[in-house]
Amino acid sequence: MKPLITLTFLFLTLTAFAQKPCEYSVNVNDSIGSYKVTNEYLMSEKNFGGTNNYVFFSLALTDGLPTLNLQLIQKSTSFIKANCFDKNSKVFLQLENGKIVTLLHIDKENCGTLIHGEKNIDNRVNTGVFMFMKDNFEELKKSPISIMRIKYLTDTEDYIVKADLISEMNGKTYHPNTYFKENIRCVE
Repeated sequence: MKPLITLTFLFLTLTAFAQKPCEYSVNVNDSIGSYKVTNEYLMSEKNFGGTNNYVFFSLALTDGLPTLNLQLIQKSTSFIKANCFDKNSKVFLQLENGKIVTLLHIDKENCGTLIHGEKNIDNRVNTGVFMFMKDNFEELKKSPISIMRIKYLTDTEDYIVKADLISEMNGKTYHPNTYFKENIRCVE
């Protein structure tokens, strides 16, 4: 009986600490170089008064250089303000251990694309690529995120990063506060 309990405990421990395999939307290796991008992951969702805002993250590895792809999607029946990324844009991540991690935008201005949809619903899609700084890459493995701040060209927006996010868009459950702890290994 004792070996059975020990075996059961060992199995449950291994199952609890097992890492899920990395899933990539792009994984290319050729003579020019290599490029991998993880699947997009919902980090924030705000739905209020006919306006929907979504923030998605994906991690990319380009010839050994890890970056964060941040995609903003806004849907509204009224005017959608353009939040532009420029060379001074940054993403600040406050970790639960109190440390702040800063990611720097690449030197490319981008205000996104406005797409006119059906039933007078407009969509704005904006994507930014952010680089990790050497000293903060390791911090993201250690602690969950509590707050995210995105600095745009002319504005700054704060997001509370939830432990559990049940999306109204697709009904799936996401765990945005542990996104880096679970996925950063995919771009090392």
